[in-house]
Amino acid sequence: MGRSRSSSPVGSITSINEQDLPIEENNTNNYITTPPYPTAPALISCRSVDNYEKLNRIEEGAYGVVYRARDKETGEIIALKKLKLDKEKFGFPTTSLREIQMLLMAKHPNIVDVKEIAIGSDINKVFIAMEFVEHDLKSLMEEMEDPFLQSEIKTIMLQLLSAVALLHNYWIIHRDLKTSNILMNNKGQIKLADFGLARRFGSSMNKLTPLVVTLWYRAPELLLGEKNYTKAIDLWSIGCIFAELVNKAPLFPGTTEIEQINKIFKLLGTPNEKIWPGYEKLMSTKSFTFGNYKYNNIRSRFPFLSENGLDLMSKLLTYDPEKRITAEEALKHPYFKESPLPKDPSMFPTFPSKANGEKLVLLFLFKKRKRKF
Repeated sequence: MGRSRSSSPVGSITSINEQDLPIEENNTNNYITTPPYPTAPALISCRSVDNYEKLNRIEEGAYGVVYRARDKETGEIIALKKLKLDKEKFGFPTTSLREIQMLLMAKHPNIVDVKEIAIGSDINKVFIAMEFVEHDLKSLMEEMEDPFLQSEIKTIMLQLLSAVALLHNYWIIHRDLKTSNILMNNKGQIKLADFGLARRFGSSMNKLTPLVVTLWYRAPELLLGEKNYTKAIDLWSIGCIFAELVNKAPLFPGTTEIEQINKIFKLLGTPNEKIWPGYEKLMSTKSFTFGNYKYNNIRSRFPFLSENGLDLMSKLLTYDPEKRITAEEALKHPYFKESPLPKDPSMFPTFPSKANGEKLVLLFLFKKRKRKF
């Protein structure tokens, strides 16, 4: 794993073989380095999880429990994710294999870094050792009195789009982008995490399940049952995240799929075949109908956002997946070049970390600031 270990290996995992992945060429964007041929490095050996001291529990998700831990050999603080294998009767669960595979392959400054795989007392206890990141955006915004400044939102968005652009260049869809899966350290750097639903895509791929992406961030084509979806579903999620960063509240907090669709239509207008070719075919399989809402009320929801900001949000929240802006296109959007310019990540305020188990009282820098656009 790039550093020598004095302890003996307790298990081994072979390398993950990948087929050639098409890469976009002639990329001149300042924020993305065109990735080299992507290969997942081999995991030569695994250490025992006993080499780590668990410090506190951070969170539990659908695919595992995450702890803050200390490497007994180096003293390094890491995040230790225990994979949930109890529901798997035969072999290693597909979701866990995918997460390990994608994280090993997608090396990027804004994607959480995997350090190694650790094994417990038996082969059914498997852990992913990852870099520790102090915060997640969801918890952070819940404790903030005011939203992020526009300069900070631009920095966060640029980092997120850069990470997703790399994934899409590697033909990977994340399929679960949301604020709780975006981590941020005390240097203003975000780290995209939780790749349990990530999947390779391509023309030869079998139909995919539409039951992906947390409901609030789920693209309309998924809500209507589309199985031949594309990387565009990630961009819809980013549009929802953008809106949440601006208003410090979820954009479409539905409790059911029907309510979710209705909230989307109410804000963006009810689509039709002209706006979204294929919409009527998707709706023909549904037994419910919706009101005819006037198209696009997004300006009234975001009165302080600039015209360029509204344009970017609208392009991310475009109904037709074929017309939805791509990550690389979004990185070049004029919104990021107008005043206020993106803030240097090192200039972000720092605050206590929930993941560290510290008291959740934010510094006065966040409590007393006025919104600046």
